[in-house]
Amino acid sequence: MRKTTELRRLIEDRELLVMPGAYDALSARIVEESGFKAIQASGANIVACHFGVPDYSLVSAREMAEHTGRIARAVDVPVMGDGDTGFGNAVNAYLTVEQFERAGAAGINIEDQVVPKRCGHLEGKVLLDFDEAVAKVEAACDARQDKDFVINARTDALGVFGIEEAIRRGNAFLKAGATMVFLEGADSVDAIRKAVAEIDGPVAINLVEGGKTPKSLTFAMLQELGVARVSLPSTAMQAAVQSLRTVFARVKEAGSIEGYEELLCGFGVAQRLLGLDEIFALESRYMSRLAGKAGHP
Repeated sequence: MRKTTELRRLIEDRELLVMPGAYDALSARIVEESGFKAIQASGANIVACHFGVPDYSLVSAREMAEHTGRIARAVDVPVMGDGDTGFGNAVNAYLTVEQFERAGAAGINIEDQVVPKRCGHLEGKVLLDFDEAVAKVEAACDARQDKDFVINARTDALGVFGIEEAIRRGNAFLKAGATMVFLEGADSVDAIRKAVAEIDGPVAINLVEGGKTPKSLTFAMLQELGVARVSLPSTAMQAAVQSLRTVFARVKEAGSIEGYEELLCGFGVAQRLLGLDEIFALESRYMSRLAGKAGHP
């Protein structure tokens, strides 16, 4: 089954799809190893971890597609890319979808903020007008070559104009061809319930630790509310930051590489996660017969 078809079926399934965010190939493998069925390539965390900059339209479509492709090639589960605003107007959004689809993503987020955009859980967001936002989603949908390639049309209207405008935009995005509507910055159960009831297709949200989403929301509650997909875009990056700060504080205190082993995975564990066993198997299959023959014609 194509990854695009697999992702679309997971979205259409009655069971809530939980998609942790990954920022590189290794974090994606850890997500997959943990048993999740799909992964969100988190744009905010890709730019944070690879470029050291905030989520403010500072990275190009090409760079983001390339990083997303590396993530997609590292795992066997579908990966959703983050197309931000489409990196420009509707024409740019069309070309962005082409790049992400070629890179191996199974779908893409496209949002209705202006450029430069900002993290959806920050204040000060400015949105495209209604018609331009719909045209951008339509262009993104027209660009896909695989009919199952998922267009996750995100609206930030809830925090700017209110829930009614978010619903209006969501339904217009679906009519333009989107697979799913992403209600960004969902700050209450009531907003989520209303969106699910009045948007005529699958609804996605995200849960951001320290963001606008209520801490009390559980996956069981989201399932009951009828949410189709929830992403956890920042969990991996925030965990990595905290873990690295903790371990290097211990390194500095210890003055050696002893005394903090419980904070580290084993050396062999890391190598297996990177696929070294498979490399050794190939080496044994093809190279062992050549042992001792170096330099001979």
